[in-house]
Amino acid sequence: MTFFDEPRSFQTGLVRTLSLPLPRTRDRTRPKRSSSALPVAWSHPARSWKPRRARSGAARALRSDPQTRVASKRHGNVVMSAAVESWLTAQASGSPPLAAQYDALRDLYDRKLWHQLTMKLEEIVAMPDFQSGDRLVQLYHNFVVDFEHKISPLKLGHLAVAVSSRYADRAAAGAFMGDVIEKLVENKQPGCEEPVLYLRMHVALLRVHEGRSAEARATIEGADGKGALDAMPSPDPSVSAAYHYVASQYHKAKQAFAEFYREGMLYLAHVSCETLPETTRRDLAVDLSLAALLGDDVYGFAELIAHPILGALAGTPFSWLTDILNAFNDGDLHAYDALCVAHADALNAQPALVAHERKLREKITILCLLQIVFASPADEREIALQTIADRTKLTVDGVEYLLMKALSARLIEGVIDQVAGKVNVTWVQPRVLLPPQIAELGGRLDGWIEKVRATGAALSEEVPQLASAA
Repeated sequence: MTFFDEPRSFQTGLVRTLSLPLPRTRDRTRPKRSSSALPVAWSHPARSWKPRRARSGAARALRSDPQTRVASKRHGNVVMSAAVESWLTAQASGSPPLAAQYDALRDLYDRKLWHQLTMKLEEIVAMPDFQSGDRLVQLYHNFVVDFEHKISPLKLGHLAVAVSSRYADRAAAGAFMGDVIEKLVENKQPGCEEPVLYLRMHVALLRVHEGRSAEARATIEGADGKGALDAMPSPDPSVSAAYHYVASQYHKAKQAFAEFYREGMLYLAHVSCETLPETTRRDLAVDLSLAALLGDDVYGFAELIAHPILGALAGTPFSWLTDILNAFNDGDLHAYDALCVAHADALNAQPALVAHERKLREKITILCLLQIVFASPADEREIALQTIADRTKLTVDGVEYLLMKALSARLIEGVIDQVAGKVNVTWVQPRVLLPPQIAELGGRLDGWIEKVRATGAALSEEVPQLASAA
């Protein structure tokens, strides 16, 4: 495996796992309470109850006529058209194992239970039987289009992305999603901004895979991408996840390690990694680990180490990445050198690590310096250059260059005293702490509390003497 392998089955997994349930809607098939159900004294005096006449055979025949049903739909009363009904019947008879699914769709449509119908469609989309061939494509064009204006726009966007993944041609998939975007914009349904952005991001993802980076970047960073997401007060997690995933894939294609790492971690903030396919979790964990190691200004690894996504590497040929990340986070040069020897074959199999070997050495040396400063008490951060040289395996001249590098990168602030051979560090860049580091910080806090108590006790003894002397 090489750096930045493409995760598989993302689009389908995103549709399955990121769709949030809609609020429950009123069952429109439930009959309304008539005035006749009220007590006689409460009924309107001008109205009298009349029994409903039975519909004649001619009326029933007129209602069942296909042309009448189409006309009824045109006037706002949604009735299944003859073409849709015949298609469902043909699918049910042609695929006996799936007949129950098509019958359920017909029943929910007839009862106009749009929310339940949407949830059933999401269930069907996740079924393996519908992942083969063009069944999803045919289902959308022969059934969903008949009532797509009745369901949640965001759910429609999720379904459209799932259907687009079944197109063999990327151009056809992009055109299909473009048509859905046009319908959403024309209908101007409330909340259509989210599905429009969601679909545009997946169109941009196709552009990334096709190598059309300029078009993808314009969509991601322009007003229709980043600007639209920032304008939403509280976007759905699936929309935010889609944006950050596509942005990460763009930076991945450009070999921008630091940007890919940041966007990838933001993507994981909006999706539960347990719901992603196993291969996707593993590939994403490998890519994020390598990007963290190779990112120019990435010096914090605790966030990735603490994330459950890293558990996908356990028991795989890439489990050594976890050890490497822990060594970098601790700034442990000796552990890093030992790991390089133990996993030499695995490291050499990663071209990106081999090409940036010097950068990796420089980064872990800087992290070793930061660990020295972090381990020093706040009132004892005047550190001898020779002490740093011994820990970082550098000469004193090399330590001076290391300090200048850390100062220029705004990782620390302080003053170098070349005459005294010391450096006085006054500030260190904040870092995410793991439980062992938090425990160490707790121990320092206990020591500080004891100092305060001792100072308070000393002052209480001296104050009476000072008062009597005055």
